[in-house]
Amino acid sequence: MGAVVIFTFFAAQSSVFRSVRGVANWLDPASTLGIMAVAVALLMIGGHFDLSAGVMTGTTALTVGIVSVEFGQNIWVAIAVALVLALGIGFLNGWLVTRTGLPSFIITLGTFLMLQGLNLGLTKFFTGTVSVGGIASTSGYGSAKAVFASTVTFVGSEFRIAILWWLLFTALASWVLLKTRFGNWVFATGGDEVAARNVGVPARRTAITLFMTTAGAAWFVGTTLAVRLTSVQANAGIGNELIYIVAAVIGGCLLTGGFGSAIGASLGALIFGMTQLGIVYLRWNADWFYFFLGAMLLLAVLANRLVRRYAEAARR
Repeated sequence: MGAVVIFTFFAAQSSVFRSVRGVANWLDPASTLGIMAVAVALLMIGGHFDLSAGVMTGTTALTVGIVSVEFGQNIWVAIAVALVLALGIGFLNGWLVTRTGLPSFIITLGTFLMLQGLNLGLTKFFTGTVSVGGIASTSGYGSAKAVFASTVTFVGSEFRIAILWWLLFTALASWVLLKTRFGNWVFATGGDEVAARNVGVPARRTAITLFMTTAGAAWFVGTTLAVRLTSVQANAGIGNELIYIVAAVIGGCLLTGGFGSAIGASLGALIFGMTQLGIVYLRWNADWFYFFLGAMLLLAVLANRLVRRYAEAARR
């Protein structure tokens, strides 16, 4: 309903927004945001947060650039190195959370700060600047662009292939949550970890897998941005982790875990994509986007709370 209201509001005031070209434009930012929002939603359903998800997209993008440009490797080798690095960070986050018992908020906040420092320090060390460029000139770039940054022409307008990946990831995540044993484990772990362990759910393994899933999504988005832009700034991705969480919350994920959906998170990302471009089309001040971000978060949390209370009362 929220997505329909947002679309109707901007479409009524801007012919460009409701055109095929306009749809392609606002689906583009929604796609990369949506891929991350789906992964973050899975983690939140499992009862955890990952504040390093945003900066990790920058880490993987910088890794692709540094390994391919500065080390002269084929870009697919760089992409593979970035994937291994991302999964390693995700595993470390999950292992620390499950072994220490500390809140994931604290663990991943530490990871966020460390990655932020490493991104800047290592980029300066290898390039002498705060950015990595020249990715388009590396070997294998053409095939990587076809996978991560190509376009598909539809009704005379070009749509980014990331939109198709977004739809695929959303469908896959929905299937995992609703049709597999692992999906049951995710809901059980997020709902009550102690009770889940008592009935045989491998809660620790489930949590580590979810952290690695978020890291894998960050790798995919980071690689997409590196291949598409052909240059990466050392501060890439910083701050986006909050937007991922807000998109998941708007999509129905509870901050306490145990409830949510991949489709809802994707709709949350769609709302942000439409709003971000709709404000531009209407020539409003871009600062209103952040006002909208905060307002939607508060409304979503309040709405989720009311719905949960109503559902619990109905069961009784």
